[in-house]
Amino acid sequence: MIKIYNYGQVGEEEIFARVNPAANVEGAVADIIATVRQKGDAALYDYAARFDKVALTDLAVTQQEIDQAFAAVDADFAAVLREAAANIRAFHEKQVRNSFLLERQGGVIIGQKITAIEKVGLYVPGGTAAYPSTVLMDSIPAKIAGCEEIVMVTPPGKDGSVNPAILVAARIAGVDRIFKVGGAQAVAALAYGTESIPRVDKIVGPGNAYVAEAKKQVFGQVAIDMIAGPSEILVVADSTANPRFVAADMLSQAEHDKMASAVLVTDSRSLAQAVSEELERQLPLLPRAEIARESIERNGKIIVAEGDLMQAIHIANRIAPEHLELCVDNPFDYLDKVRNAGSIFMGKYCPEALGDYFAGPNHTLPTSGTARFSSPLSVDDFVKKTQFTYYTRDALA
Repeated sequence: MIKIYNYGQVGEEEIFARVNPAANVEGAVADIIATVRQKGDAALYDYAARFDKVALTDLAVTQQEIDQAFAAVDADFAAVLREAAANIRAFHEKQVRNSFLLERQGGVIIGQKITAIEKVGLYVPGGTAAYPSTVLMDSIPAKIAGCEEIVMVTPPGKDGSVNPAILVAARIAGVDRIFKVGGAQAVAALAYGTESIPRVDKIVGPGNAYVAEAKKQVFGQVAIDMIAGPSEILVVADSTANPRFVAADMLSQAEHDKMASAVLVTDSRSLAQAVSEELERQLPLLPRAEIARESIERNGKIIVAEGDLMQAIHIANRIAPEHLELCVDNPFDYLDKVRNAGSIFMGKYCPEALGDYFAGPNHTLPTSGTARFSSPLSVDDFVKKTQFTYYTRDALA
């Protein structure tokens, strides 16, 4: 059962407590990185056998495997991926920045030129769920930016294959090369290069604690997007919200991971109780019910700020969630009041899952309160800004 708190009647440490994944993996990750640097491809084959339980004969995904993936997936699924890709492309094309120059008195010219990062590495998780949407969200902005090469790494299954949906998404998004390698060893390969995998200039994409730690350790050798924590959703809802919808949206994040957090902040005590009951009704219906239940019971909470929706917005700004839903009447009245959130979903008919998979805005978002100072992944993440200055002899005199 999810915990319900009355704001102002309990300590702030309970209201604003954060999920803190305890993962003491620094030493293990450092060893993996050092081994990949020393042994290259041989280390990747060894780690595939040890961690993924697969004996690979080649790291690269072939064109034949991509063709087979298209044959394996449902045609309607591929069509939806193409439509989602078009939405993502349309949104991110609006983010493109242009170079500029200013001509000053005496022939002085100053300016800024925009240059795409040359090679980008994309990490796509494997494990218990496949995320073709991550492929689209992380590679399409890089393509729009003009990156010359996008290299994708993703863990293979025990049969040595890559999930067909991942391969189809990669082809639709324009990924150039794909390799069957996951974990910290994949990050190390992208950062330092091996016989098969090219060294890149920036690594993006989510992963488990080992992947996050590896990105942290190679930062400086390469750029990274962010250190992603567990997934988060915070719903601000008033009495007009549908408790079935609110509960479903909270569970859509809870089923991602046992460490995910789902929070409702409402000015309505009756809605709080109705959502709590809906969570219990819907939980057993989920295919990942065990994961979702542990997430809800460990990290979920309902906060009642009775009769004060602006207090609910204040709480949301303090938490600075990855995903924020405004399930209220006239959500645009509150948009400017939101200072800290990764992505905002407006109104009662805009589920967070729509944004994660289809609408167009990016779903690689700041977590763990970093929305206070960080932004979603964008075209800006795949370009560099370089200043330039020109003076004439007369201007210098």
